[in-house]
Amino acid sequence: MTIQILKVRANERGLLFRDGAFDRALAPGWHLLVAPFAKLVVDRVSVREQWLRHQEIEAIVRSGKLGDDLLASDLKDHERAVVSIDGRITAVIDSGVRGLWQVDRSVKVEVVDARQQPFVHADLAVVLAAPGASALLETAVVPAGWAGLLFQDGRLLARLEPGVHAFWKGEGKMQVLSLDLREQTLDISGQEIMTADRVTLRLNALVGFRLVDPVKAATEVDDFRQALYRLAQLALRAIVGSRDLDALLADKDGLVAELRERITPGAEALGLELKGVGIRDVILPGEMKEILNRVIEAQKAAEVQLVTRREETAAIRSQANTARIFESNPTLMRLRELEVLEKVAAKANLSVVLGDGGLSDRVMKLL
Repeated sequence: MTIQILKVRANERGLLFRDGAFDRALAPGWHLLVAPFAKLVVDRVSVREQWLRHQEIEAIVRSGKLGDDLLASDLKDHERAVVSIDGRITAVIDSGVRGLWQVDRSVKVEVVDARQQPFVHADLAVVLAAPGASALLETAVVPAGWAGLLFQDGRLLARLEPGVHAFWKGEGKMQVLSLDLREQTLDISGQEIMTADRVTLRLNALVGFRLVDPVKAATEVDDFRQALYRLAQLALRAIVGSRDLDALLADKDGLVAELRERITPGAEALGLELKGVGIRDVILPGEMKEILNRVIEAQKAAEVQLVTRREETAAIRSQANTARIFESNPTLMRLRELEVLEKVAAKANLSVVLGDGGLSDRVMKLL
């Protein structure tokens, strides 16, 4: 026969086991235990602790004999939980049976389905800092101006906005692909292309773009930047190859407009929006530069000669007009002679001999 008298303190609970099996819970106070044919064992546990820790935890919790003193938590394999005490997050727990003491405190267990990725919580930063979170959760940061794509076992799950995101471990291989949504520039440099008149030149082009559909950019091609580069490269070769060098140099704006028109559909299929296209440099071979320089020099020389001939022609035409005027008006001719005579007399000693009734009479008539 087993007879025991024991006291359970106010901050304790007694766990009574009869022949190794959990029988009941003992409340605070004195207890007289009598068992004629059984072995009794009492384990005292503190309710000041957050968790009930005992080797027979599953039997104790599932019995429900601790009543409102203990909050039972029985999480399945795909479940996780966030534990709060008196409004403060204190732990993150995984599947299994647990008991939380709720004597003189408010305990809350938020059960979460770990199959639903990503994990979203109003106080995510606090949850990530709680005990147990690092073992159960992994995080990824999407920078400002970027977009994140969440893949689970290679399957696209969701698009993530900038910020911190958390995912439950053990629920497949999680991968976050971050894509820059800001305007970017692609340098198409060193393109050696032959024109329609078989002149080989080198072009450097710039393509400005912005990512507007991250899903297309990530799933349609392996590398959307490389795909856009190829589009621009092939379009540039096709356009330059169909034009003569003179036409190409004379109409760069037309080249740019046609290049943009050609690559816009392909860029949109990649989830990209073109912001600008330009030709940065047109580099000719050395011998071609010399030939063009000589051509330009000859053109300029011809322009100078043309201007000179035009001026000479205009001067001769003006003189011819003046001569016709003097021929039709002798008086004007005589005045012109006097003006010349006056200029000559001002610069040198000049003796003028006037004959009888000749030049003097005519001069007096003019005066």
